[in-house]
Amino acid sequence: MILRFIPQSLPSTLLSLLLLLSYTVLVKAEDFDCHVTTGGLKWDLTPLEGSHTLSRTRETPPTTMVDELIFNLCKDLEPMDGVPDEDQCKAGTRACLRKTNRKDDADRVIAVIPVASTTALEPEYSQLNSLKGLSLTFHGSPYPSSGDSQSIIFSLFCAEDADPEPKLVSYENGVVRVDWSTPSACSLPDDQPPPQEDEGGGESDEKPAKRGSGLGFFFLVLLLAFGSYLTLGAYYNYSTYGARGVDLIPHRDFWREVPYMLQDVVSHLCSTVRPQRSTRGGYIAV
Repeated sequence: MILRFIPQSLPSTLLSLLLLLSYTVLVKAEDFDCHVTTGGLKWDLTPLEGSHTLSRTRETPPTTMVDELIFNLCKDLEPMDGVPDEDQCKAGTRACLRKTNRKDDADRVIAVIPVASTTALEPEYSQLNSLKGLSLTFHGSPYPSSGDSQSIIFSLFCAEDADPEPKLVSYENGVVRVDWSTPSACSLPDDQPPPQEDEGGGESDEKPAKRGSGLGFFFLVLLLAFGSYLTLGAYYNYSTYGARGVDLIPHRDFWREVPYMLQDVVSHLCSTVRPQRSTRGGYIAV
């Protein structure tokens, strides 16, 4: 049996296609409405909507430094009442970091950093590897104008009970890190609707499904790779040999033999599991 082999460049093309499909786990979008879909899973982060304020205190004798982070996942921040414009971020900011120097009950704002702004938001989101949840990144403009580009990374961990408030972990080299354990970080399959609240205002008894669709994603990649194999193989046979009709099928002789090979496998299995007939021992007449 003679098989026609596809040139070496074709497997490289198929490998590149598989890698490209794998990279779709990390999705970028210009707009963000607190609904995330990636890798066959989806998240509804609208329950986390609203302004949140986190702070941490660092002792720097004879003064004290207070870092205050204000953010809203789903909308731009509203102006702060009673705060001068120069002491708060401008309109169009999604996350703002203020640094305040405190001494003898006197506060002085020394830095106002828009770590995430609508004009440079470019949200990135991906599934967490070690724990169930979602990693969400927002971007901002450089601060100062000649300094580091700003960004904020939210690590949203799937938890049955939500923490009272997220935790401000660090701010280094223009990157703010926030950890947050919340039920909203528990993913749902893409085809399953989010749990609804009952008429009495309580939460539904149904809990978000936590199983991913990795098997379905694997079969999707396999199907796309097989389709690419048929398409590119047919094009190669057409352009190289001028094939027509069924001759366009790559490795046609092999696929023609597949039913017979399967038949042989089934016959072998049946003969293996079929009970063997036993014969009684005895004398044979001569």
